[in-house]
Amino acid sequence: MSATLAADAEFERRRLAGEQILFLATGEIGLPVLPELREHLVAASGRNAYGPVAGSADVRLAAAGYWSRRGLPTDPADVVCGPGSKPLLFALMLAVGGDVVVPVPTWVSYAAQASLGGLRSIPVRTRPGEGGVPDPAELRSAVRQARAAGGDPRSVVVTLPDNPTGTIAKPETVRELAEVARELDLVIISDEIYCDLAFVPADQAVSPAHYAPERTIVTTGLTKSLAVGGWRLGVARLPTEALRTRLIGIASQIWSSTAAPVQAAAAYALAEPPEVVRYVAAARRLHERVVRRVADVFSTAGAELAPVQATCYLYPDFEPLRERLDVAGSNELTDLLSNRYGVALLPGTAFGEDPRALRIRAATSRLYGETDAERTAALAAPDPLTLPWISAAVDRLTEVLTELTKESNVHRHLRS
Repeated sequence: MSATLAADAEFERRRLAGEQILFLATGEIGLPVLPELREHLVAASGRNAYGPVAGSADVRLAAAGYWSRRGLPTDPADVVCGPGSKPLLFALMLAVGGDVVVPVPTWVSYAAQASLGGLRSIPVRTRPGEGGVPDPAELRSAVRQARAAGGDPRSVVVTLPDNPTGTIAKPETVRELAEVARELDLVIISDEIYCDLAFVPADQAVSPAHYAPERTIVTTGLTKSLAVGGWRLGVARLPTEALRTRLIGIASQIWSSTAAPVQAAAAYALAEPPEVVRYVAAARRLHERVVRRVADVFSTAGAELAPVQATCYLYPDFEPLRERLDVAGSNELTDLLSNRYGVALLPGTAFGEDPRALRIRAATSRLYGETDAERTAALAAPDPLTLPWISAAVDRLTEVLTELTKESNVHRHLRS
């Protein structure tokens, strides 16, 4: 079971049981739907035919324009649409075949999808502060070792910007990755669904497609930037006709076509009219203000974490507090925070970490409000941290982390 979806289900169970939970475990973006986006969905609700497997001409044209405006010239014929970037990524692994290199830490589904497809995942650590992209030198070594042992690595998955760390690999690291991929004949599958949520222009993620266009697949979707995870739509940019043909063949057997009304809304959104640009900019400001404040709370408590550059995620490491906390690993730490203090987070093990590590992931995207009115206010607020429901959540986290370290310290002295 996906760790994030399992966390969502557990949160709902506890909420219905009347528990007060500070929920920092999900990737759900808690924001209202842009009204114009909803209008396009409703207007297309009568479209009930399957349509082309690769997606409608309108959505593929809009996606081509979206990438072209970001310096990746794209022909609509190179675009394939699917019911979310997650099934697209799974189908892409099947289309490429062979073993899959994944970064560590890694998004919760990459290795699981490889396993479901009968493929082997090869974990390779990222460089400090550059989540989402396997260290190119270690990538070269791991692939050579795997091939020498009879393995068949053919692809490497990267996330730009990164989930779970909220960081962005440097352009030089991405360039090195592209060079190693070309040297070893690897296909790069670049998951760029967070690319519009980088906080400042200097932190913009550089796609490996800029450096190795002939071997880089790029995926994105509406889920994160426009907060419509339940609508399920993703698009992929394919570098070769052969890969596109294989992907469409797999898609024809799995999902047939993406929901036509959602495609119509996506065609509008990917064309980036002014109201969409304004919405995404407001969401980006909100994420930045809240996640950086929460990062300060973890840092003040003594955890280490790289500066958050994008998204609503942060990845604190409690290793400096190990003796004071006296926990064996991230599973025990998150269990303690959840069961004793009502703060739900995800352990590093969900992202491929060693069970002994004390890294956890927090997501601030469910702190923006319980109602659409609150979420709309958060999106429009000059300083969302002044809103009472957001400030209360930050205060509660501060109290919990303060109490956690003090209580653990008392227990340690009592045992001594």
